[in-house]
Amino acid sequence: MSKITNLFIITVAALSFDTSARTNTLVDCTHLDSDHPQKAKRYLMCLDGNIEMLERDRQAWINKLIMDTEELEKDTGNTQLMPIIKRSLLSQSHYMEDSCKWRYLKELPNSTSAAKVYKRCKIAFLQHHTKELKANF
Repeated sequence: MSKITNLFIITVAALSFDTSARTNTLVDCTHLDSDHPQKAKRYLMCLDGNIEMLERDRQAWINKLIMDTEELEKDTGNTQLMPIIKRSLLSQSHYMEDSCKWRYLKELPNSTSAAKVYKRCKIAFLQHHTKELKANF
């Protein structure tokens, strides 16, 4: 490997580690949970911040998986892996969205409660998927 490639990999790994470290410090939003519309807005915004952080962390691990797979393709010539990985990532995203969406719809017509359920669902799915991406199977 060239020095530039090694430097790039080290930089991406450092960024991934930094992002991973931030994931462990999700903001505790429970003290903001309320049925009052203004207070509920702050709670939902807090959950949104956690979702953004988790999505960044998840994307960093996806990027690492893609890069590692591309490197493996170059080394071995095995081109079967990448399409399966990309399909599984797309399927997982659709599954997460649909699973949280039906939970949201179940809570309607109370849109505040529905939004809370949706965001908590998304946080749980993002945490679980990131944990799976980190696992060394």
